[in-house]
Amino acid sequence: MKPLAGLRVLEMGQLIAGPFCGQLLADFGAEVVKIEPPKTGDSMRQWGRTDAEGRPLWWPVIARGKKSITLDLRKPEAQDVVRQLAAKTDILVENFRVGRMEEWGLGYEALKAINPALIMVRVTGFGQTGPYANRAGFASVCEAMGGMRYIAGYPDRPPVRAGISIGDTLAGQSGFQGALLALQHRQRTGEGQMVDASIFEAVLSVMESVISEYDGGGHVRERSGSFLPGIAPSNAYPTKDGETVIIGGNQDSLFRRLTAVMGRPELADDERFANHQARGRNQAECDAVVAEWTSGLAADDIVAQLAEAGVPAGLTYKAPDMLRDEHFQAREAITRVTDPEIGPLAMQNVFPKLSVSPGGVERTGPKLGEHTEAVLTEWLGYDAAAIAALRAAHVV
Repeated sequence: MKPLAGLRVLEMGQLIAGPFCGQLLADFGAEVVKIEPPKTGDSMRQWGRTDAEGRPLWWPVIARGKKSITLDLRKPEAQDVVRQLAAKTDILVENFRVGRMEEWGLGYEALKAINPALIMVRVTGFGQTGPYANRAGFASVCEAMGGMRYIAGYPDRPPVRAGISIGDTLAGQSGFQGALLALQHRQRTGEGQMVDASIFEAVLSVMESVISEYDGGGHVRERSGSFLPGIAPSNAYPTKDGETVIIGGNQDSLFRRLTAVMGRPELADDERFANHQARGRNQAECDAVVAEWTSGLAADDIVAQLAEAGVPAGLTYKAPDMLRDEHFQAREAITRVTDPEIGPLAMQNVFPKLSVSPGGVERTGPKLGEHTEAVLTEWLGYDAAAIAALRAAHVV
């Protein structure tokens, strides 16, 4: 049995952060019912690249394992349906702007009065409190204000983004983590609570020692490109066949192994490179020595030699490289799930791996409103006439 089997989750909101939290909950067995606007649905249904037939390829992943019902939340009748569903829900995930749920009479205090055991995960750009709470906060802005953008890229160019909406993903993971912690508290006390997960703080939480370096030593971490200042050799190095290999030989013992493979063991005792601090002071020179060696060999040969010697090394993988890699295959890091329209579709598997109660992907993202009748019937006991009345009023 999956670890979250038996839990009921309502997912409200759209785009990435809240829905990614819902994806994680579904991956581990929760029954996740996604509430979407009639006709348009979640904007994620249209985001990202498409297949040859024009079908979006992100939606099957971020909505995998979920059920879809439609409700026009602007209508009082729909808001009443949400209150009825919330009474039977363990976790509610929403990522609307601050105050929107309260405008609909669906804020935490209102729903807590209906269901004191309810855990409400609220994902926003800047959190539920503070002077910026009411600001719109997309991941791009919150990544910048959380400190990540400033240090990403090269010192002679403007900051860059990671190539993915990492802030949204981190916030979704933080919401998931908060929900699990709140479940543990509820198991002891029977009491639900609100989880306040902001994108900027999710980014800030992974910024290592950036704040402490400034507060304790006056150091402002700057952009440094493909390496971290003072950590050498740990960089991207060119190869004979035009590839790029990543090598992490920055510990003393690792550097000694690296220099042995390079055929230059004397470098490990050279005063310029003999310890971590010395290599940090002479970082550019150290990297140049390693790059001179890698430039004479093919990428696969470098990785093979360093793997044999116990030195961390790897290639900069693209999607086709991941699909081909034997380790990815052995670990089942990528799975194929059959979509009713697209067919078998590869996607990242559920993570982390549990030895006794692992998660799994049951199905790809649902069609819009695919489960409206089933959920209203099974959760709330609505009959056909009641559902027909909601449809006639354009509530669902």
